[in-house]
Order: sequence, then C-alpha cells, then structure tokens
Amino acid sequence: MTSLGGVEMVDWNLAVATATRLVRPGPNVSRDEARATVAELRRHAKSSEEHVRDFTRMGPAEAVDSDTPVLIVDRPGWVRANVAGFRELLTPLLERMEERRSNLPGGAVLGAVGGKVTGVEVGMLLSFMASRVLGQFETFAPATRELPAGTDGGGRLLLVAPNIVHVERELEVDPRDFRLWVCLHEETHRTQFAGVPWLRDHLKGEIQTFLGETEMDPSTFLERLREAVQSLTGSREGAPAEESADRGSLVELVQTPAQREILGRLTAVMSLLEGHADYVMDGVGPQVVPSVAEIREKFQKRRASGAGRLDQVLRRVLGLDAKLRQYREGERFVRAVVDEVGMDGFNRVWTSPNTLPTKAEIAKPADWVARVHRKPE
Repeated sequence: MTSLGGVEMVDWNLAVATATRLVRPGPNVSRDEARATVAELRRHAKSSEEHVRDFTRMGPAEAVDSDTPVLIVDRPGWVRANVAGFRELLTPLLERMEERRSNLPGGAVLGAVGGKVTGVEVGMLLSFMASRVLGQFETFAPATRELPAGTDGGGRLLLVAPNIVHVERELEVDPRDFRLWVCLHEETHRTQFAGVPWLRDHLKGEIQTFLGETEMDPSTFLERLREAVQSLTGSREGAPAEESADRGSLVELVQTPAQREILGRLTAVMSLLEGHADYVMDGVGPQVVPSVAEIREKFQKRRASGAGRLDQVLRRVLGLDAKLRQYREGERFVRAVVDEVGMDGFNRVWTSPNTLPTKAEIAKPADWVARVHRKPE
C-alpha cells in the first residue's frame, strides 16, 4: 500500500465508497429478469468468441484464452473492478511520489489531506462513468478471487448488466440482438490481447512511462489544474469562446512535452483497438444480429448526443469526446486498410510495436499501407 508518512496518496476505499454512494440506480428489473439477463450475456460472450475469431482471422481457437474470466457486474461492481486496475497502473507513480515527499513543497499537508481529497475526486468521476459503460476488457486487472494468481496478463471481460438493459430500453431495440452486439465489441478486445501477446506489456509500458514523466512539483500541477478548469468552463479572463472550445481535456492539459509525444502514440493504439472492435462488430453483425442496422443507427445518434450541460462538461473533463473520435477515426482506418489489402494484410498491424499505426497514419491509412506493405527495393 503506497503512502506518504503512513497516509495513502489516494484513499482508494474512500473512492469506492464515494462512487457507490453517488452512482445512480439502474433500471427496475425483477430478480428473475436479472438472472435471465446475466445468463443470456454469458451465452452471448461465449458465442461471440467463434464469430470474432472467424471474422478477424487472428489465429486458431487456442490463441484466444477461453478461460479468461467473464464477469457480469452491476454499477458498484464496475467501480470496484476499475479501482483495482487503477491501483495496478498507478503504483509506480505513487511510489515515486513517496520517495520525493521530503522535497515536495507542502508535502506534509498534501500527505495529510491529499489522499482523502483525491479519493473523493476519483470516486466522483467513477460514479459518472459507472452508469455509462456497457462493457470493457479490463486489460490490467490484478490477481483477485475472480482472477487467480498466475493468470495476470490475461485480463478479464466485464459486462455491466444494468447499463446494457438501460440502453436497450432507451433505444427501444431488440434485447437479444443488442446484448449480442455489445458482446461482439468486447470480445474483439479480448481477442486482440489474447492473440497479440506483446500488446498488453507494450500498452502498460507506454502508460507507465507517461506517468513517470509526470511533474512532481505540486504548485506547477495545481496551476495547470486551475488553467484546465478555467478553460473547460470558459471562465479564463479575456479568453474568446472559440479558444476555450479548442482546449483539450483535463488529462491533456496537465502534460509535459514528453507526455504529449507518448499520448500521441497511445491515442493511435487506442483508436486502432476501438475502431477495430467497431469494424468487427458491424462486420459480424449482419450474419448473427438481424437488427444490426437499426441498432447501429440508434446507437450512433445516442453517442453523438449529450444529456445536458453538466454531462457535456464532465465528458470534456474526462476526455470522453476524444474517445468518441477514436471510435470514428479508428473504424475508418481499419475499413480503408482492409479494403486496400484485405483482412490478412490488415493483420500485419499486430506484428510488432513498429507496425502499429502512428497518430498521423490513423488519419491517412494509405501512409500506413505504404510503410508496412512497401516492397523491398
């Protein structure tokens, strides 16, 4: 447990407690309906494996770890799972901050109250996210009772049952089709990491290098945080509205120059992974999801709309608008490459970190094709 003078840098228990207290309740379902939903999601998660493997051609059946846990969770369960993943990733950064405690201006005060404050802030953000995520492949899941020791690296698939039910009702789509459609997307992520053994460590290394570049001077961090909040709310004195609108998320505004370079690489990888999952989901869909066209049309409209001003501000702060762009840009990249060189030609993207697209290549797929598929002279 990482701490400063015996006080945790982030009070993770408080983060969980805050999030579970603030998260909105899910849709009303009977106990029988809940059990039936969980059972159906498990069936769809299993059947999605073969559909995705056949479409992507990402290796034989044994290449996909069918033993990877599939957890059907509620909103508090999603919070607890993600806090565990955050702790796994952030431990090196927090340990580094502990080592520098004595040199940090105001370090004693930050150590006394910072963990509680940060815990509440993390909990508030998690409560916002917990009612919106339909599912995820948790790449950096630590060993738990659900994920036994020795299987770290396999990750686990999370499906958030109340959110799936909420959205299918909101969109008024066929529940069976929608649940399978969601599972196809998340199963693609599981196939990506199971079929590309180096991908997890590559991503983890990039993220931890990003965190390692974090400036430790709290006065600098707080100044950047102040500027971020002001820019996001458009309250910086004298700033035109257009300028405020062009500013990035809070995450983007607290970077060093080195971090911006790393973020560019991470953005490209995440665009690839998300776009590939969307492409596969739509490619498999017509064969196994009869109402896929209706679901896609309604879901795209839902993605593009904001629920209100507070929702839009939170999306901006968390960088969720950037994530929506990743889906669109990544899917266009995958589609363009497959159209040009076929699925096997596209799959050369998984050869090594050197064959991953750059951020510029995501926008210009032909440049990636020229680089990776150029004939030796």
